[in-house]
Amino acid sequence: QVQLVESGGGLVQAGDSLRLSCAASGRTFSNYAMGWFRQAPGKEREFVAAISWSGRTTYYADSVKGRFTISRDNDKNTVYLQMNSLKPEDTAIYYCAVARVPTVVTTTRRYDYWGQGTQVTVSS
Repeated sequence: QVQLVESGGGLVQAGDSLRLSCAASGRTFSNYAMGWFRQAPGKEREFVAAISWSGRTTYYADSVKGRFTISRDNDKNTVYLQMNSLKPEDTAIYYCAVARVPTVVTTTRRYDYWGQGTQVTVSS
């Protein structure tokens, strides 16, 4: 049993920055990848970023590449998403997730645990 809790969302203006955090608790795995997804109203869940267990491999959606940075601290069981140069198009509920594999994966079906989500709203 793993619990994931996202935090750090909020209402910001275009061009501002936010850092999302996702803390994992409960049963943990020795090796696992983590990712961030987002979902806007009326749209499907969208991949944002993922990071391998080691933290040395990352992958980003084209829409956020160069603006967002994913990182993790395994000692704290926490993954972060640093979001810079935010745009109104980034407005969505952001979810973190855990995949029970050490490599990077980008599809929702490969992830086993999900957080409750945190709202990010970017005004123009």
